[in-house]
Amino acid sequence: MAYITHTAPKSIAGLLSSLRDGITRALSALGHSVTLSAAAETRFRRIEALNAKTDAELAAMNLRRADIPAFVFRDLMHI
Repeated sequence: MAYITHTAPKSIAGLLSSLRDGITRALSALGHSVTLSAAAETRFRRIEALNAKTDAELAAMNLRRADIPAFVFRDLMHI
C-alpha cells in the first residue's frame, strides 16, 4: 500500500518567512563561529605568553612547561 501526501505550495509570505528564518540561522551560526574563533585565539595567546616565561617564573606559578596547555584549557577538560 502506498501513501501520497500532497503539500500545497507556500504562499509568498510563507516563503519570505522561511527565507528570513534561514538567513537568521545562518547569521547566528556565523556569529557563533566568530566568537569561538576569538576565544581560541585568546587561549593560544595565553599559551604563547606562558611559554615565553622562564622555568623559574613558571615554577613560581606552580606550573611546569608541559602542563601549560592543560592549564590554559582547564575549564574545557573534564578529567
